[in-house]
Amino acid sequence: MPAPTSSAIEALRRGSRTVTLGVAAVVVILLAAAVFLFLNLPDANAFNTRIERLFIENDQLRGATEIKLLEILAQSGTAFSEVLVSYRMVIFVLLVFSSALLVAALVFLVTIVALNQRLREMRQAGIQVASLAISRAENTVTLNSMEFPLTAAAIETLAVLAEARMDDEVLNGAQIEAMISGKNAADCEEAAGATRIKRLRDALGNQMVSELLIKTIARKGYVLSIDKDAIRMD
Repeated sequence: MPAPTSSAIEALRRGSRTVTLGVAAVVVILLAAAVFLFLNLPDANAFNTRIERLFIENDQLRGATEIKLLEILAQSGTAFSEVLVSYRMVIFVLLVFSSALLVAALVFLVTIVALNQRLREMRQAGIQVASLAISRAENTVTLNSMEFPLTAAAIETLAVLAEARMDDEVLNGAQIEAMISGKNAADCEEAAGATRIKRLRDALGNQMVSELLIKTIARKGYVLSIDKDAIRMD
């Protein structure tokens, strides 16, 4: 099974590269947003600076009332600067938290996609028919390590398909019926062979296995979807 393994490794590598690039992109975007936000926030001492300039540029503001007003404005400016500093901390924490969430979401998303891809490949590899052994004496067929007891008619149908596969042939329903019944293909009906194929699939039981094993080619017929070197008939 070298192909699925190689494909899985390549998928993991692509997933790792995607995660790395995605995390880097998220970090860069958030850093740019943080820098832009902090640069555009007003200075915490801007209020106090303007109050100071107001009293410096107006010499007449020297009375007790004006001094009291200055003190009130200075206290307001201090409170404003403290609030602004706390806002900066809140914004920083929110940016860090959002960065962690975005990175985690990206990692989880890529991980889920990679796991789904890996599961599909494992499922396909697990149900791939690597060997087919037909025993006419025991009326059984062994697919990989799974043994299926079949009727004599189903065994004959499968044997005909196996022989055609080893000869690289595709058989239609009439040809299948002719080879089993011994009649001329011109005297056989397509529906008779199609019925045998249906009964064979029903006898195998596992719909997925039977559909993978017996492939229907439109307007041509039926063929075993398996390497002919993996077929063994007793």
